[in-house]
Amino acid sequence: MLFDIGQQIKLGRRKLKLSQADLALLLGMSRTTIGQIENGTVGEVGVRKLIRILETLGLELRVRAAGQPPTLDELRDEEGR
Repeated sequence: MLFDIGQQIKLGRRKLKLSQADLALLLGMSRTTIGQIENGTVGEVGVRKLIRILETLGLELRVRAAGQPPTLDELRDEEGR
């Protein structure tokens, strides 16, 4: 799951034409941390930090029951990417 979130962060960052260093500077984080989050290799990331990254990129975190099939809106969102 963290890998999937990281991939969406990477896509959002690239869509805004930001480098990892640019995003890190905006957020007051290290480029290494941004890279680890994007690759799903970060040891631990706080929820507040994750939300700050997502908000900066115009993304949001959604929660749904595990194992549930995606909603029609979620499928449409994925098609639009």
